[in-house]
Amino acid sequence: MLRFLPALLSLLLIPLACQPLAFADEPAPPAPASESKPSPPAPASESKPSLPVPAAAPAGQVSLDDIRMFTAVLSLVKQAYVEPVDDHQLMQAAISGMLVGLDPHSEYLQSDALSDLTEDTSGRYAGLGIEVTTVDGTLRVISPIDDTPAARAGILSGDIILRIDQVPVQADNLAGAVDMLRGKPGSKVSLTIQREGADAPREFSITREMIRVASVRARLLEPGYAYLRVSQFQAETGSELRHGIARLQKENGKLLLGAVLDLRRNPGGLLTTAVEVSDLMLDAGTIVTTRGRIREADMAFKATPGDALEGAPLVVLIDNGSASAAEIVAGALKDNHRALIMGRRSFGKGSVQTVLNLDNEHAIKLTTARYYTPSGVSIQAAGIQPDIELGDLSLSQNESSGLERISERDLANHLQGDSESPRGAAPSPARSDAPGDYALSEALNALKAMALQRRPVPAMNPPSQKG
Repeated sequence: MLRFLPALLSLLLIPLACQPLAFADEPAPPAPASESKPSPPAPASESKPSLPVPAAAPAGQVSLDDIRMFTAVLSLVKQAYVEPVDDHQLMQAAISGMLVGLDPHSEYLQSDALSDLTEDTSGRYAGLGIEVTTVDGTLRVISPIDDTPAARAGILSGDIILRIDQVPVQADNLAGAVDMLRGKPGSKVSLTIQREGADAPREFSITREMIRVASVRARLLEPGYAYLRVSQFQAETGSELRHGIARLQKENGKLLLGAVLDLRRNPGGLLTTAVEVSDLMLDAGTIVTTRGRIREADMAFKATPGDALEGAPLVVLIDNGSASAAEIVAGALKDNHRALIMGRRSFGKGSVQTVLNLDNEHAIKLTTARYYTPSGVSIQAAGIQPDIELGDLSLSQNESSGLERISERDLANHLQGDSESPRGAAPSPARSDAPGDYALSEALNALKAMALQRRPVPAMNPPSQKG
């Protein structure tokens, strides 16, 4: 997923292969299995097992007390758990728990999850079309993806999923919850949703589909003004956006006057794609830097010459569902003074995850770096603050009375105007893209103002001299 993956793999794996694991103390040799047997555990009412408190180990070493604690817990679980559990299951759970305990984005990927991750970045999978994460012990929707069952059903960013098919969601089992959301196309799933401001949870019945996410949509809002919607950062998003802009330039017949880049409800995606999309709009400057604990995690991405919009004004729309790669793009365009950012504060995911393969069927997705905007600011848990903040509002069109408005031209014996249109001429059509979408309407108005500022000032005749 990142360019430093091979180097990072070698850095992680070579020391493990070439050096013994360092312990704080040398362990005593284990007794032969035939010489002793573990005694059965005492009932809880009679005694409680006492486990040693692990001592801190020197930096870079694994504490022997921690190893003893782990083996003691493993032994007690194997002996006393209400049902038999095999060693493999326990070790897989231990690995998963190790990564889940780091942060909400690191996880252990077995074959199914690894396959799902590949499907996500390609934009094709069976499910509902929502991105979720754990927040304060709850399973929360980052964003529904455009034109998917979740979006059509009315699922919103910030919704908390309480139950899936009436089964309570365990927030510490994100992988299991995602598995329950996915399923065969045509099958139904019920979600119990708690929404901010609602008095009671709501039930949603949604039919799963084969999700084929078109990550880019491009159209003209009005002659000269483009609407560029990026719903997710997939492997082909950069090239799709480039082709979309070229198509609109051709459709418009001349250079575009401006564009709205809509990153609302965009849960993110690939770092390299975010860099590619930012580079499309920039001629020069830093796009993003990443910093981690190892040298290979420290990178800086720079823009290359060439602006697909030829310098035309640009407005970027974001909201609380704009996360990760979407925030990289918004931050790059904002800090390089290339775009006006409008909307609401973004999600605030300022970390980079790398997929490290263990074998053909197992990998870990590990947080390896934080990313920083060109001004050197980390947006982790803070988000991108828009230049112009917009409320979460919607527009409605006033009902027409069916009568034309009266103007000067309707008055009897009015003076004929030089530019007066003939009576009966059709009025200019109302803009069809704005009603209902308050943020887009405001973005288009701002874009027009920015385009007017770019118009060349007409040359003025020199003042006449009086003699």
